[in-house]
Amino acid sequence: MQMISRKFYIKDDNFWKDGNRFQIIGGDLHYFRVLPEYWEDRLLRANALGLNTIQVYVPWNLHEPKPGKMVFEGIGDLVSFLKLCEKLDFLVMLRAGPYICGEWDLGGFPAWLLAVKPRLQLRTSDPVYLKLVERWWDVLLPKVFPLLYSNGGPVIMVQIENEYGSYGNDKAYLRKLVSMARGHLGDDIIVYTTDGGTKETLDKGTVPVADVYSAVDFSTGDDPWPIFKLQKKFNAPGRSPPLSSEFYTGWLTHWGEKITKTDAEFTAASLEKILSRNGSAVLYMVHGGTNFGFYNGANTGSEESDYKPDLTSYDYDAPIKESGDIDNPKFQALQRVIKKYNASPHPISPSNKQRKAYGSIKMQMTTSLFDLVRMTDPADVITSANPISMESVGQMFGFLLYESSYIAKKSGNTLRIPKVHDRAQVFVSCLSQDVDVGVLRYIGTTERWNNQPISLPTIECTTNTSLFILVENMGRVNYGPYIFDDKGILSSVYLDGQILHGWKMIPIPFHNLNQEPNLTFEMQHTKNRSKKFELTNDVGRKEPALFAGEFSINSEEEIKDTYLSFNGWGKGVAFVNEFNIGRYWPSVGPQCNLYVPAPLLKRGKNTLVVFELESPHLELSLEAVDHQDFTCGSNVSKVNQL
Repeated sequence: MQMISRKFYIKDDNFWKDGNRFQIIGGDLHYFRVLPEYWEDRLLRANALGLNTIQVYVPWNLHEPKPGKMVFEGIGDLVSFLKLCEKLDFLVMLRAGPYICGEWDLGGFPAWLLAVKPRLQLRTSDPVYLKLVERWWDVLLPKVFPLLYSNGGPVIMVQIENEYGSYGNDKAYLRKLVSMARGHLGDDIIVYTTDGGTKETLDKGTVPVADVYSAVDFSTGDDPWPIFKLQKKFNAPGRSPPLSSEFYTGWLTHWGEKITKTDAEFTAASLEKILSRNGSAVLYMVHGGTNFGFYNGANTGSEESDYKPDLTSYDYDAPIKESGDIDNPKFQALQRVIKKYNASPHPISPSNKQRKAYGSIKMQMTTSLFDLVRMTDPADVITSANPISMESVGQMFGFLLYESSYIAKKSGNTLRIPKVHDRAQVFVSCLSQDVDVGVLRYIGTTERWNNQPISLPTIECTTNTSLFILVENMGRVNYGPYIFDDKGILSSVYLDGQILHGWKMIPIPFHNLNQEPNLTFEMQHTKNRSKKFELTNDVGRKEPALFAGEFSINSEEEIKDTYLSFNGWGKGVAFVNEFNIGRYWPSVGPQCNLYVPAPLLKRGKNTLVVFELESPHLELSLEAVDHQDFTCGSNVSKVNQL
């Protein structure tokens, strides 16, 4: 019997797999938002939903955190993820970027691109930018080539760029990306673009050559068929199978908004409108996962200052919840619809994973901001006449402390920072006086979205008063015209209307995903000042600090997923066994708890460290609970679709 060669192609406005018509019923699932130990579990759940295809972004910044330093291990082990998809009989639509959006820091671009001088023109045919893309794809695409469908792997399509028609109109740039992709992957692979389903976005975002396929996305609930009819105008004759490559099962949520929910039956009925007429669709997301580390993205409104960072949770109200749960109306409603159109036998749905409430965790202060400053290697401190950005200092994530000094007036002083990305806490100190060594007095906070002058009170120092400004990078903008989102203080600093000169930049980076921890957080290695630390209502003691605690797990059987409840805490970032589980901000909400997957835990002692920026819980305790919670904060506004 003759073997039919493996081939996935487009003909007669249909997808074809090995000579048979094929309907893509897919879902986005991002390896970088799920611990590798859970990849198979989440893919099995997508399989139980009835999907036959996985669509996945590749975030350049995760894989090249520093120029020329390529990382494909751990949560970045793309090849293992793709092979797992193949093992479970999924086809793969790979979204290779270089820009991905995806509610991911800087839309997947490495932040060090912002430090290249002269300034790069991202997402254009700027030759210096394209050279860096080429260097990246020269590493990435050879890894993908053996995994193409025609080579025995799962990858049937490769996307270039992402929703480019919503951003630019540089056809030479898109054509260059196509030729780079073809140079590595050959002429048989389907190269595709994705754009919003309007004439304007398709005009700007599609590549007018016969061998590039143009897919569309649009709001769930829109009538799909007029949009698919429009899609045909941007594809060669016979090469326009109707495909919604982002069928939204939910939506993203920013800090300070109500958690987004979409109706299960409405979502399922909208999907059926596509599938019932042999259209194809990819659920965005089938499983959202978590923005671990500092990788969450952000959006802006019409102004750059209207800054909206994304939550740590990327649950997305998807049918497979952040913790993997599928016992929910949305999963059941979508599964009922999909079963009509995908005749392949589905395995029995995996049961929900067990979770455990480990109870109260006692915390103690180990290291103040002042101690962190003293622990910094002087060689890492940068000096400059004016403040410079995080990227220019060579630090891409975390916090940067700016230090200067001034002569205090008896009547007080006024401090103004016209441009700060994203949030600056201001402290003053008399560092020269022994009596006050180790005390930074909190004065106030100014924010990118609420930029206010700060009044500095009179402080009697024998010499100049020291000024400290701690700036937090809360996630770079990933969508729209303001993606050139440098972090730190991006303007001069004014004291009483005059520019303040003479600055030190002190890095407080912590570590991100896929990075070795660069500070030893174990309690015995940090200077323990908890005995001196007294919690009071005095704002003058509102100094950021590291707090550490531990909890024990007696047996392997007791290692389960859990959630850390930050109710009663202020704002900060948390580490479990030196893994950065993300940011918390319960006072703004809506997210109260951070998800802790079981593979991060171990039998015996487990360590928890938080860097609290504002006000620790009055009883210095945290609770490990067994449930998600999105009821924190005032939640006054409601998100609109972008």
